[in-house]
Amino acid sequence: MNHEVLNETKEKMEKALENLDHRFATVRAGRANPSSLDGITAEYYGTPTPLKQLATISVPEARQLLIKPFDRSCLGAIEKAIFESNLGFTPNNDGETIRIIIPVLTEERRKELTKQVRAMSEETKVSIRNIRRDANEMIEKLEASEDEKKNLTNQVQDFVNQYNKMVEEKTKEKEEELMTV
Repeated sequence: MNHEVLNETKEKMEKALENLDHRFATVRAGRANPSSLDGITAEYYGTPTPLKQLATISVPEARQLLIKPFDRSCLGAIEKAIFESNLGFTPNNDGETIRIIIPVLTEERRKELTKQVRAMSEETKVSIRNIRRDANEMIEKLEASEDEKKNLTNQVQDFVNQYNKMVEEKTKEKEEELMTV
């Protein structure tokens, strides 16, 4: 029973870290990254559909994305969705594919993106603290001695410290990536 609480807690914290990685991948750092288009949906026969399901997205050059739709009739809808996404991309439609040239980030935009990264980092830390709170509540409900409960609570806090440190490291890496010209 005690190990279940610890395993579940560690698993949830691991998922919070994976979520942070996924969110960091959507923050572009001046290089072309297909995952920067993950949140975009385009109207396809009246239904908002994720871009991944409508086209293949490739990186032919370091600062260029190439979007080749499976159905050319949705080319206009994809172009419109990218333009309206406020990612700062200008799609170029050639009738077959859409090319996106990734603009060089300005110093101001880099600082803005760094703030976004820090906010994502803080949200993940809050999530980890909430996981700790839930784990501590589960520990209190266990039928165990006070020493065992205290030991489990300390182990959960060790997890929190460990995962917060990982979040800090990932944040620092992403900030360095963003500020590198």
